[in-house]
Amino acid sequence: MKILVTVKRVIDYNVQVRVKADGTGVEKENVKMSMNPPDENAVEEALRIKESGKADEIIILSIGEEKCQETIRTALAMGADRGILVKTNNEIEPLSVSKIVSKIVEIENPGLILMGKQAIDDDSNQTAQMTSALLNWPQATFASKIEIADNNATITREVDEGLERIKVKMPFIASCDLRLNEPRYASLPNIMKAKKKPIDVKPVEELGIDVKPRIENIKISEPASRQKGVMVADVAELVQKLKYEAKVI
Repeated sequence: MKILVTVKRVIDYNVQVRVKADGTGVEKENVKMSMNPPDENAVEEALRIKESGKADEIIILSIGEEKCQETIRTALAMGADRGILVKTNNEIEPLSVSKIVSKIVEIENPGLILMGKQAIDDDSNQTAQMTSALLNWPQATFASKIEIADNNATITREVDEGLERIKVKMPFIASCDLRLNEPRYASLPNIMKAKKKPIDVKPVEELGIDVKPRIENIKISEPASRQKGVMVADVAELVQKLKYEAKVI
């Protein structure tokens, strides 16, 4: 069985994100970039499934500019077998990502797709669900435990009320929660080996998919600064300010 894992190159979670002066986006030049954290959990889970003897090959898929190869190499250094980069310099919306993933599935025919539950840059949390609909595959979102047996899998999901267990048939799509596992660090020998592992670069035009954005960002701005708090002497003064100045009661 092949496992297809999608990874996204995002601004590192330790970096303070800054909006461009003209409000057209966020600064990415000379900013540390890394793999989207939930995608690391997806890669780690794929490695564990392969190590248990239930998969033969792990394919890493990323969509974006040439530098996304660095993110793929990170996954290859963790232990994945090969990578695919669908190259484009344009911002790709979740629906277009789902169409691209579906096309790659037609080519590679994996038995399982693992994704991060959401990306930390746009927080969309849409790709797994829409890919499931396009492929007509079962989906298991927010997975915190994956147990595969024969042609079925039992998934423990993180939900608002606690945990939910569902059973799905193979092939299926799972979006991985941060609680699923603890991603491993790549060893120096594996980092060196990753440099020789193949990455197939495909221009997005080659797939024949319309990736034109449906949404236009007019302006991006930073949140307003929080106003300085006011100390009050007693409850009566607090009520006075809430009622007559803030007018919230």
